[in-house]
Amino acid sequence: MFKKKSPGVSQAKLATLIAHDVQIAGNLEFSDGLRMDGHVKGNVTGRAGEQTLLVVSDQGSITGNVNAYDIVINGTITGDVTVEHFVELQSNAHVNGNIYYQQLRMDVGASVEGKLTKRDNTLAPQMETPRLSSEMTSDYSHSET
Repeated sequence: MFKKKSPGVSQAKLATLIAHDVQIAGNLEFSDGLRMDGHVKGNVTGRAGEQTLLVVSDQGSITGNVNAYDIVINGTITGDVTVEHFVELQSNAHVNGNIYYQQLRMDVGASVEGKLTKRDNTLAPQMETPRLSSEMTSDYSHSET
């Protein structure tokens, strides 16, 4: 009688296309939807507070951290991926980095070299590498006698 709604990508309009012959060096922020057929060296971030959709095609690649509401990956990402809602790793997806997600679908053939971490709805992962404070460093020294 009642069907459980299957998880998936929320509907978003793909307003922007980065074509396969385009290379971008620098950080990129987008709203609505972005289809990535080209290459970006820099962080790719969906505008905060919006239900953004990033689609990385089998021709697309990103070298940098990625953050969006929904992400569909069928290309290559080298960097950490943070997803607020749903991530789909299609058969040609290759991620070299950690993935933080709420809902995940992974097809046969997809690969991840990193940790898969299910996020709590209220906690966002820390994106920066923690720095050691002076209280955490050791005064270890080694001397031979």
